[in-house]
Amino acid sequence: MTKTVFSLIVAFVCTSCSSQNLQGVLNQANQVLNSGGTGLSNDEVISGLKQALEVGAQKSVDFAGKDGGFWNDARIKIPFPPEAEKVKTTLTGIGMTKQVEDFERTMNKAAETAVKEAVPVFVDAIKGMSVQDGFAILKGEENAATTFLRQRTGDVLSGKFRPIVEKATDQVALTSYWTPLANGYNSAAMFTGGKAVDPDLNAYVTAKAIDGLFTLIAEQEMKIRKDPLARTTDLLKRVFGQP
Repeated sequence: MTKTVFSLIVAFVCTSCSSQNLQGVLNQANQVLNSGGTGLSNDEVISGLKQALEVGAQKSVDFAGKDGGFWNDARIKIPFPPEAEKVKTTLTGIGMTKQVEDFERTMNKAAETAVKEAVPVFVDAIKGMSVQDGFAILKGEENAATTFLRQRTGDVLSGKFRPIVEKATDQVALTSYWTPLANGYNSAAMFTGGKAVDPDLNAYVTAKAIDGLFTLIAEQEMKIRKDPLARTTDLLKRVFGQP
């Protein structure tokens, strides 16, 4: 196993520890590298990677799913559909400013609620990872794990998120105004050359919730790939035989 792959495995199994434990792990890592091997089978290495990815996915879901997780974070906050600013202007123009703001908050709250359903979906995908998948992630681009999870879970997440989003948006009066306004705007856009908007707001919120969750996962993956020894867990000790 190369030093690069070894470092990436260390990266993926990270969470937090004391400086004393970290020093012990670093010493252990140096001994393994200097000895020319890990003494672990491919299955053991991939098993450790799977467990680490589960931890990373759980942390991303916990962050996005907390109260204000989407609304208070500019990276993932869901705005009124950007391509529908004229629709927003129309709504505010007829005195619905408060309803627009309430709906924007509701979209973000719906996303926070929906992403909590993601953990078992991620766990299933990770458990189904083959040895080949695992080493492709370890040796791949800086977003290889994120890409793997999105390819394996995107459709399932959409199916789970959509009913939750619908339930949340149905409680907001603006939803009933959206479809006729969007359809009317789209009819006019055919003659004016404007860009059509999706009248299905629930589809928009569902897609943005998924985008936001994978934004967090991608940023976490990039961080630990850039700083592979920044954190550690008991998992690292078990995988690398630390006493």
